Amino acid sequence: MRGVVASPHRQASEAGVEVLRDGGNAFDAIVAANAVLCVVYPHMTSIGGDLFALCWPAGVPEPIGLAGAGRSGSLASIEAVLERGHDRMPERGALTVTVPGTVQAWGRLIERFGRMGLGRVLEPAVAAARDGYLVTAGLAAALAETADWRLHESEQRRLYPPLQPGMLLRNPDLAAVLAEIGRAGWLGFHRGDVAAAIAAAVQKRDGFLTREDMGAHRGDWVEPVSMRYRDLTVYELPPPTQGLAAFGMLARYERLAPEHLEPGPAFARELIRIRNEVYPLRDRYITDPDFAKANLQAFTGADSSPLGGEVPGKARRRGHGGVKDGDTVYLCAADEEGNLISLIQSVAFEFGSGVIAEGTGINLQNRGTYFSLDPAHVNRLEPRKRTMHTLIPALAARGGRPWAAFGSMGGDGQPQLQTQVLLNLVDRGLGPAEAVAAPRIRVGVGGGPLVVEATYPRAGELARSDLDVKLMPSSSLSLGHAHAIVLDGQGGWLAGADPRSDGAALEA
Repeated sequence: MRGVVASPHRQASEAGVEVLRDGGNAFDAIVAANAVLCVVYPHMTSIGGDLFALCWPAGVPEPIGLAGAGRSGSLASIEAVLERGHDRMPERGALTVTVPGTVQAWGRLIERFGRMGLGRVLEPAVAAARDGYLVTAGLAAALAETADWRLHESEQRRLYPPLQPGMLLRNPDLAAVLAEIGRAGWLGFHRGDVAAAIAAAVQKRDGFLTREDMGAHRGDWVEPVSMRYRDLTVYELPPPTQGLAAFGMLARYERLAPEHLEPGPAFARELIRIRNEVYPLRDRYITDPDFAKANLQAFTGADSSPLGGEVPGKARRRGHGGVKDGDTVYLCAADEEGNLISLIQSVAFEFGSGVIAEGTGINLQNRGTYFSLDPAHVNRLEPRKRTMHTLIPALAARGGRPWAAFGSMGGDGQPQLQTQVLLNLVDRGLGPAEAVAAPRIRVGVGGGPLVVEATYPRAGELARSDLDVKLMPSSSLSLGHAHAIVLDGQGGWLAGADPRSDGAALEA
């Protein structure tokens, strides 16, 4: 089958293309690619993390959402964290571990939309973990930069010691787990020996997750939220993701004069203003929708007003979102049948919680760090609750037909980065490769400074302005890595992979 896969690591894109050539469709291909990323990009992601996707199967009038977010442990509570000596959610460690939602999400994608079984699509990932893969410069840097806290864990020392680029890294424990998932499916992962090992690892470190929590996990098929932007219908996922924040930014961009959308100092000031209007709305309203509902109109309404937004350079850590740049993988795929998928997956920060369940090779996520310990906050820590999620894949339609899949890693900054990619595609008329490669800006974590790539138009003028500006090289991960596919409506496509990553957009 002909198709295309864009991902942040060439080996992952190659795995997806291999599946397409063997007769799989875009859904099979994207799971294969994502699984390889969970092996070769351990600083960015893991099967111990969560997954969100927007799926547009051929012939269906609108996309379908998949929210593969895990919940906090049944033993989790504000009081329990306070009793352990913390006045805010820690950034790392067992207290931040929530149920991993990725494996079940893979299974549900393949069961509903795939052509191949889970075993076949996981074969490239099993091989990479078993036989080894080459350490990239980015992974080598992450191994070194995180060594001071990671290497307190014996499994981190064993599996992920500091290494040089080009060295071979293996994870035979993870290879065995992936092979078993291929044989037994996601239910075995959540109720078998791996679930027991994950629960034991967390409880051994005084965390909140139990084996029953692992077995009770269910992701959700959800209805995407949509809005008009120019002549497009843009689709995002509803809470617990921050998709509404991207909508809030787009709604405000659409009301700007065209000259203010051109990259440069005027757009930078508008981005700061818009971000400071929208992010406080996000932090006030978004959490697990089973616990509290968020109103779309609060984000996109023309009369919405700021809620005390921050000024760049005045950052403060709140402990309930926006706490770090984040480490994530975004990927997308399309095929000749007309299937299109936009997928994002992560362990939150680099190497997640730092906890690896003994004997599994699985880095467990620290997504729970986004919870608040303020009892009055909407995203307060409670048992079996999904926290506000930074992960946001996106799709767009034109004339009622799928037109584009796009997204970016970048933690707290994803709405800022993702919307700039869309502006590049729509308002500037760039192709997907140019749209994801173009210089970007973002307001830093918690409110500042304004991070600007040195190649951004009139970057020097911004640096000399009254704004608090931090100039970064164009390869900086603080500007994320984005990917995109644009369909031509006649069975063809254009695709782009971000040069900031190790990725590629490859065709079968």
